[in-house]
Amino acid sequence: MQSEKNPFSMILGKMIVTKEGKRLGFVKDITFETNSGELINLVVKDTTSYTKNLNLERTPSKEVLIPYSAIIAIGDFVIISEEDLL
Repeated sequence: MQSEKNPFSMILGKMIVTKEGKRLGFVKDITFETNSGELINLVVKDTTSYTKNLNLERTPSKEVLIPYSAIIAIGDFVIISEEDLL
């Protein structure tokens, strides 16, 4: 069975929430390793105050990064595991 794929345009702008329902912001961009194509991080825009409490990695321009490995599911929202952020 082929796994379902989400083109970048379908992920861009989606709200990012934890599996507990806490809102973190919206997908602005995705970073990836250019040699392997491995997805590394989601770049978050319009972060919420809750996001500031998580002590996440940031870009040099202070944009919040969420590890791609923390994603549980992508549908109407991008759902992440907060435990994988710590």
